[in-house]
Amino acid sequence: MDDLTHGPEPPEPVLNRIPEPPAPPPEPEHGIHWIFVGKSGMIRAGWGILIFIVVFAAEYWGLKHLFQHRHTGSEALPPLAGLISESLGLLCVIIATGIVALIERKSLLAYGYQGRARGARFLFGFVWGFVAISALVFALWRLGYLAFNGQMLHGSAMINYAAAWGLMFLIVALVEESLLRGYLQFTSTRGIGFWWGALLFSFLFGLGHSTNPGESPVGLFSAGAVGLVWCLSIWYTGSLYWAVGFHAAWDWGESYFYGTGDSGNVVQGHLYGTHPLGNILWSGGKTGPEGSILIVPLLIVMAILMWLWWGRRVESPFKGQGWRPAWMRKPQVIENEGLQKAA
Repeated sequence: MDDLTHGPEPPEPVLNRIPEPPAPPPEPEHGIHWIFVGKSGMIRAGWGILIFIVVFAAEYWGLKHLFQHRHTGSEALPPLAGLISESLGLLCVIIATGIVALIERKSLLAYGYQGRARGARFLFGFVWGFVAISALVFALWRLGYLAFNGQMLHGSAMINYAAAWGLMFLIVALVEESLLRGYLQFTSTRGIGFWWGALLFSFLFGLGHSTNPGESPVGLFSAGAVGLVWCLSIWYTGSLYWAVGFHAAWDWGESYFYGTGDSGNVVQGHLYGTHPLGNILWSGGKTGPEGSILIVPLLIVMAILMWLWWGRRVESPFKGQGWRPAWMRKPQVIENEGLQKAA
């Protein structure tokens, strides 16, 4: 009866209660998983790049030993030898990229071969590649640093060699762009930033030409500089298609159409015959047109035109990842949807 009369007892006052200290933050997990996998859930960029390089180098070394012919550069490169050699290189790039794509659970095409307007970008890149090498050859000819020997091929031979070298240089472009500006460029962007990766791999691209016979210091510089220009197209478009088209057309025009040296190499069966004249600093000498100092203003003009065409009307899919390494920005992973933001 008393309980019913007086009701429930009031709660104890809490004014003098000492607040409990906050729970300590959880200890960071720095185990094996943390070493290899970042916060994004993807393998860390450095490990991915190391795996790619080791796999590519091992298979490239093995497959190259199966191909006994060695082109020394003292003789013109025949189309079949070029096709076999470059096809082996392409196979190595595909396998290495496929392995790291499997580890990262991505598509084989995720590193530069997705996005929209792929055919148009390749076509425009091809057109501008031929226009650029033609402009350089024309300047060399008009200034007296290059002489034409006349047309060397006629009839069916002209068509057959044009097709053979077109296919070969398309494979060259796919190999070199996919190797240095495919997985490596896209993954280094996750780690150190887009432009630091572009500088590094463009430098390696130029350095890789040092083994070519007839290469020159200007030629090595121009190879690296051209690589940076191709990186600029990737920055704006998020894909390799424009760079592949430009690369293929540049090499085809230089080697087959105009018959000049291409980083010191000459090919068997070219439409026109040419030879350099005068100071090699201006003519390029055995290196070819890209060994001429005149390539520097050409590359500057190309970069300005790309900025005028893309820079003022599109937003780079790599925005925020340009110069900032991963440890200086919020964790961010380049996804396929992000690449489609480029116009």
